[in-house]
Amino acid sequence: MLSTDLVFEILIDDQFAAVNLDTNLQPIDKKRVLSIINDFEDGKWRYSKFMNFIFDNVAETALTHKERESLIGSPSSVLNRAAKNLRLTDKKDKISQGSEMAEIILYGIMKNHYKALPVVPKIYYKQNTQDNAKGADSVHIVVDEAGEFSIWFGEAKFYNSIEDTRLSEIVQSVGNSLIKEKLKKENGIITGVSDLNTLITDENLRNSIKNILSPNTSIDILKPRLHIPILLLHQCEFTSKQSIMNDAYKQDLINYHAARAEAYFKKQIETLKIKVHLYEQIAFHIILFPVPTKAYITEKFVSTVEFHKDND
Repeated sequence: MLSTDLVFEILIDDQFAAVNLDTNLQPIDKKRVLSIINDFEDGKWRYSKFMNFIFDNVAETALTHKERESLIGSPSSVLNRAAKNLRLTDKKDKISQGSEMAEIILYGIMKNHYKALPVVPKIYYKQNTQDNAKGADSVHIVVDEAGEFSIWFGEAKFYNSIEDTRLSEIVQSVGNSLIKEKLKKENGIITGVSDLNTLITDENLRNSIKNILSPNTSIDILKPRLHIPILLLHQCEFTSKQSIMNDAYKQDLINYHAARAEAYFKKQIETLKIKVHLYEQIAFHIILFPVPTKAYITEKFVSTVEFHKDND
């Protein structure tokens, strides 16, 4: 397990092979499962802890590094400025509602668990280019202790259910993000923003990253370094019925998330193994995070954002 500063408990952090029961499913060696849960207090799921995590991380994805630095020492100003960059375009769309919240949570997980560098504040660039529906939901670079780097293009979803009927939609979204033209577009965004120069101080490492992401470099060279984290924030019946943390609840979620991971990866392999060139060289991480109710959480998020939008 990775060392982590994540404030939530981790139930599963393992290779998919460790929870997969379908011995015929291949390739699975570059797939992992991460299961995360919030806890309870005074008989209730800790909504405040969950919302604090979102707003503690909102600046990472809604403001550039330069903007964040200019507002250091004024947390309220950071939050107000970040809130203004949140689109909230899905307020009336019940299906996509909460997608921006999921993007922020994925950023927080990437930063705190995977120790990723927030090279591209994606909500900021989506907001400023009016390109809300295209491209990855998160873009990060992870540098390991040996100085090796990987590129992470994330997907973030918030669903009422993650049963089989929703899985095809997720697989299609991931597949679309792996189209050559879209990968090159994301690469261009990374190399075109000043945050890369600020966050990667090692010149040799920075040049290596830029070379891999150059339009003159084949996408085939990138794929062994490419990771796709897929956050499925989801309404969960087990969680909605629970009022206290205990081993039985944890085991129910471990079993459920292992089964959902297997169902998802089975469908992904069936669909993308043929469609995506060098599919077997790309690493995929399914991240499952249950909440008791989507509607209430989304309403709290929207109302808090709108409050901060009105204050500056």
